[in-house]
Amino acid sequence: MATQRPCDTERDRRWQAVVQRDASADGSFVYAVLTTGVYCRPSCPSRRANPENVSFHDSPQDAEAAGYRPCKRCAPDALSSPIAVLVERVCRIIEQADEPLGLLELAERVGLSPSYLHHRFKAVTGLTPRAYARAHQAHRVREALSDPDGDVTQAIHGAGFRSSGRFYENADAMLGMTPTTYKRGGRDTAIRFAVGECSLGSVLVACSARGVCAILLGDDPDDLVHDLQDRFPQAELDAGSEAFASWVAQVVGLIDDPALGTELPLDIRGTAFQQRVWQALREIPAGTTASYTEIAERIGSPAAVRAVARACAANPLAVAIPCHRVVRQDGNLSGYRWGIERKRALLEREADA
Repeated sequence: MATQRPCDTERDRRWQAVVQRDASADGSFVYAVLTTGVYCRPSCPSRRANPENVSFHDSPQDAEAAGYRPCKRCAPDALSSPIAVLVERVCRIIEQADEPLGLLELAERVGLSPSYLHHRFKAVTGLTPRAYARAHQAHRVREALSDPDGDVTQAIHGAGFRSSGRFYENADAMLGMTPTTYKRGGRDTAIRFAVGECSLGSVLVACSARGVCAILLGDDPDDLVHDLQDRFPQAELDAGSEAFASWVAQVVGLIDDPALGTELPLDIRGTAFQQRVWQALREIPAGTTASYTEIAERIGSPAAVRAVARACAANPLAVAIPCHRVVRQDGNLSGYRWGIERKRALLEREADA
């Protein structure tokens, strides 16, 4: 059997930066995807594109001149903004500090007033510097707990937590499980799931002990199962039971008639900013829509429009957290994680209802 030769994109050194989601390459180039019409940073967390559909561009301006639009998830067009560069510098200072720094010290390091830094940082990232530091601490803890040679106490203190007690107060919300269980890669955590069919294609419903943790839509059931496996690589995935089928039926009913609503318990996991956005989405009445700008205003971060869009794209609970009700400022439909036609169909059904 003949070996498939790599395409030109795969032979380009920049492709490896995209494969590795190398943040250090951000700003040196962007890549565009022909099938989606968007361009991204090298570090974009979106699913890897087919290299045959990828082209490289030296700058966001070059990509836009070629007819591509910026990715809502990684906001590559913000790379050249002076404010974005300043905020990026503050982010690196926060990430490299051994322990959380106060707003005053951060402001002194970049030569700004604390109030101006606080305002601009939140406008770009959607988070305050303190919330960003906490999110980075959580990231450091997760990385340290993934080290098979480390222990939980070392991970906690290595991430900058001054006491174990303060960490354990927020551990469940931060990790979705106990630190010991997380260190085992989620091993022994039971995730029940089932795949069914609905009017929009295949649907996967997954549930933890706390509630429904994923509702995924797609065309291929196997792809949905692989997506779930990627989310919970060491969990015990159980194909569910006859009783669990009733939960799937409720989700299918919600997809067919989104105006019905659902009383299913939800296990919603995300950053503090994502949680704020997702709660705002759940408050949008069926049959109505809101713009990304309006959502940003509702959560008290009017300048964080792109961050709101990224939170919508990261939503793991289709329909239950109705990110399909968020549209562009002009009322036109924007991207949807599970396909723009599914978004259109959901909105049409709600309008008819």
